[in-house]
Amino acid sequence: MSHATEEWDMKLIFDGGSLGNPGDGYGSFHLSDRGGFATIERLQYGKNVTNNQAEYLTLIEGLKAALSHAQAENLQPSACSISVRTDSKLVVEQVNGRWKVRHANMQPLCLQAKQLLARFGRSELAWHPRAVSVKVLGH
Repeated sequence: MSHATEEWDMKLIFDGGSLGNPGDGYGSFHLSDRGGFATIERLQYGKNVTNNQAEYLTLIEGLKAALSHAQAENLQPSACSISVRTDSKLVVEQVNGRWKVRHANMQPLCLQAKQLLARFGRSELAWHPRAVSVKVLGH
């Protein structure tokens, strides 16, 4: 478990959802590093996306952005650490292996998220209250 004073190379906060469930999928993430870099990305996934699919898709895109950022900084991802936060208990518990992924269409998304996280030397994925996501991401 992380301590408040622990320094992470990168931090990722993400949230996804859909207007209707399924419906128009969307997501956003905030990626920052300890050198002062910070960006917020807004994503659209089109129609027939569930809330949970949007959460996973946004996590995956955020992790891809973090990997690209590491490479742009001439860093090996395996030498970097990342702390990831979300208000999606389902994603946290499934990716951390504490809950089963029962829906077949979610299994490849969970696997991809795990594979991307594994590319970092150290990572953590943890839940935080929705109010934190809203404060950072605006929704």
